[in-house]
This record gives sequence, C-alpha cells and structure tokens, in this order.
Amino acid sequence: METKENTGLGGGLARGISRWDLLAICINTVIGAGIFGLPSKVYKEVGTYSILVFVLCAAIVALFVLCFAEVASRFESTGGMYLYARESFGPVAGFQVGWLYWIVRMTSFAANCNLMLAYLTLFVPGANVGFARELLILCIVAFLVGVNVLGVRQSAMLTNVFTIGKLAPLILLAVVGAFFVEPANFTFGDLPGYSSVTTSVVLLIYAFVGFEATVIPAGESKDPKRDMPFALIGALIVIAVLFIAIQVVAVGTVPGLASSERPLADAAGSFLGPIGASLIGVGAVVSILGNLNGGLLAGSRIPFAMGERGEVPGALARVSEKFKTPVVSLVLTGLVTAILTLKSDFVGALTVAVITRLLVYAVTCASLPVFRFRKSAPEAGFKAPAGIVLSFMSLAVVAWLISNVDLMKEGRGMVGAIVAGLVIYFGFKVVSGARRSWASE
Repeated sequence: METKENTGLGGGLARGISRWDLLAICINTVIGAGIFGLPSKVYKEVGTYSILVFVLCAAIVALFVLCFAEVASRFESTGGMYLYARESFGPVAGFQVGWLYWIVRMTSFAANCNLMLAYLTLFVPGANVGFARELLILCIVAFLVGVNVLGVRQSAMLTNVFTIGKLAPLILLAVVGAFFVEPANFTFGDLPGYSSVTTSVVLLIYAFVGFEATVIPAGESKDPKRDMPFALIGALIVIAVLFIAIQVVAVGTVPGLASSERPLADAAGSFLGPIGASLIGVGAVVSILGNLNGGLLAGSRIPFAMGERGEVPGALARVSEKFKTPVVSLVLTGLVTAILTLKSDFVGALTVAVITRLLVYAVTCASLPVFRFRKSAPEAGFKAPAGIVLSFMSLAVVAWLISNVDLMKEGRGMVGAIVAGLVIYFGFKVVSGARRSWASE
C-alpha cells in the first residue's frame, strides 16, 4: 500500500491547509453556479415537490460523501480519487480516473468562468463578448494561477475570503426571505411522474457535487486523516441546510418561479428590492470565482501526483523551492484551462463531465470494501457506519443516474477521452522505457 510515509511522495509540498481551510475549499467547490439557476429548473419539473427533491439529492450525495470520507482518511499523499483507484484497482485504472477528472476540472472551470462573465454584464455591459471577454478570461486565469503559485496558504486564504463572500448573501436570502414566504405558494398537487422526478434529480445532483476536489490536496493538509472527514461531512451539512432553505424561500416568494432565469435574484428582489437583486448578482460572481480557485487548486494536483509516480513527465511533479507549490503543473493546467474557456464551442466538452464524475464516484465508493478487506491497507481515520452497505448503495445510485443520461450523446465523448488516456499512459511508458534503454547502453 502506497502512502506518504513509505514512499516519500509529496515531499517538498508545504502542509499548510488546516481543517477549516479544507471545509472552506469543500464549500467553495460545491457552491458554484448551480444553486443560482437550478431552483427554477427543478420547480418547473416537479413544482413544490422540488423541496423534497433537494432533500433526496442531499441524501444521495451523503452516500458518496461518507464513502469518500472513509477512503480519504486512509491517505496522506496528494492525488485523491486518482490515488484511491491506483491503489485499489491498479495503475491503469488510477491513471484513467486521474486523467478524466483533470478534464472535468478544466471543463468545469471553463463553463463557470463564462457563466461568471454573464453575471458580470449586470454591472459591466459587454463583459462576456469580444475583446473584453478574452481579456477578462486571461486576467482571471492568470490571477488565480499566480495566487496558487505563491503558496497553498495564500490560495487557502483566498478561498476563505470567497467562502464568506458567497455564504453571506445566500444566508441573508434564506434568513430574511423566511419572513416573506407566502404559504399560498406551497401547493402540493398530484405526485409528479417518474420521468419528472428523475429529470429533476439528474439536474439537481450537480448542484451538490464538487466535494471530491477537497480530498486531492491531502499532501498539503496538516492532518488529512482526521481533517478530510470533518471537512466533507461538515460541508455537506452546511450546504444541504442552506440549499433546502433557499428553495423554500424561492418557492414561497417568486410566483413565476418556473420561468425565472435568475430565481435567487428574483427572490431577493421581491422582498429586498433592486439592492437585494444586485447583492445576489455580486454573490453569484464571488461564488463562481471561489469555485474557480478551488477547482484550479485541485485540478493542478492531478498531473503533479501522476508525475510523482512516473506516469507523465517528471517535470509536472517539480515543486518550487521558494513557494513549495507544483509550479509546472499549475501553469500547464492554467494554460489548458484558458484555451478551453476562450473557445466558444467548448461547451460540447462538458458532456464528458456528466458521466465522468459519476464514474469517479463509483470507483472511489467501490474501493471502500477493497481497502476494508485488504490487510495491508493503512488504518482508516474514519469508519463510515455500515460502510460496505453504503458502498453498494452508492454504486446502485450511480447506475440509476447513468441510466437517465443520454449515453448515445455523451458516451462518445467519454470513449474518446478514455482512449486518449490509454494512448498517453502507454505511449509515455514506451517512450520512458526506450530512454532508459538508451541510457544504459
């Protein structure tokens, strides 16, 4: 079993992330853009029952989170899901998980960054078109890469600021809005059909994902075996309560919620006026910016972890002596992310992310019983209650969710990404073997 203690992996990285920093990272990578738009989409599908769908999605994600909490509590090295898959199912499976998740992180950054520019148009007209859009994208990526290069503490501090900045308006909306809800708006009619429920769950489940990014920088965490479970479970509780409260306020204060393009801004505007709507607009920008920072931090550590294990060029595992950060991996991730964000047709790449996240979750959940039954596995700092049962329940939920996705449309992108990953993995092994052979001659 590969751990930091017996391999020295992660050497050079500074362990500067506390449990509260991890909690902030988890909240930031989950609360992005979804909660600012999905309340109306889900309400359109199932009406007032959307509140119960929020509860159902929180329960589903709790299955994943508990599995992640136990598996993560066994490791102290950087890599997260890549490392778990590698240790439980072999290096090829690990590389594929890491490679696919790296794609997810970059495409998610691209989508959210462009959406953030759309929100910016509320304050800066034309921010999402032409030269202004291109300049803003480059500045945002350069700024976030720069902060992350300077040190993990600087990145964590920025994340903490973003967390406060995004939670403040959302908590204000939930608390103040509770006094303005109209009971007449809560009309539970006939039960919605199966198709409507599954559609709304598939839509909404992605407002709750992103927590997995928290486990990746374990090699920079002060006490990952104890702090990872705390951050994952604590963040889920905060997010679930907040999201459910927000949906109650949205249903109770926006009569035309089903057709609302900016449901939270409309809700705030209904009882706080234009100032409230603007506050939510600012909150959306801050929320997405925090999400981008957390995503870049996590995404850049995947090539670093692969480089440590010789599966990609070793330069990607190079750590700055001054800043103690993986500069090469950060710059590479930033460059690819900037290109994806600048491309007007990048949205097609997001279809890969839908299935990929579920597959990554499935592999991690499946690794839980593997580690429990493997005698050489390091001791878990946290044991999920009925962990084996939770693992199989999680796999069943993943199968259900995937069965409701257009595999003909999204499967092609997934197959292409998997094939590309295999080519990179085995191609690099062949090249590396040839170089070693030449060097020995």
